[in-house]
Amino acid sequence: TRVVHGGGSAEMAMAAGVLERTKAVDGKEHAAVEAFAKALQQLPMILADNAGYDSQDLVGKLKAVHAQGKTTMGIDFTKAVVADMHPLGIMESFRSKMSQLCSAAEAAEMIIRVDD
Repeated sequence: TRVVHGGGSAEMAMAAGVLERTKAVDGKEHAAVEAFAKALQQLPMILADNAGYDSQDLVGKLKAVHAQGKTTMGIDFTKAVVADMHPLGIMESFRSKMSQLCSAAEAAEMIIRVDD
């Protein structure tokens, strides 16, 4: 089975990809794509908050290492540090991650349609 790195690593990598896409769109679509990227970045922050850690500090460090191209880095919740998820064996199911993202996107689309 396919897996992705855990600890918020996948979400930060996806957010970077989505933010890259904002360069190719404009208008309302640009704002929507940018908001989706920011929502992805919120997931590691929520996880850190729920664990009782300083989420601003951890996610700031996580963004910095991902900006350097270290996309396997995530939050090690046992030590409250940013660490490489690969050697730690912290992985998530790709299929589960895709299902979660599709469900979230569908829910957001339904909310937008109701607002229109």
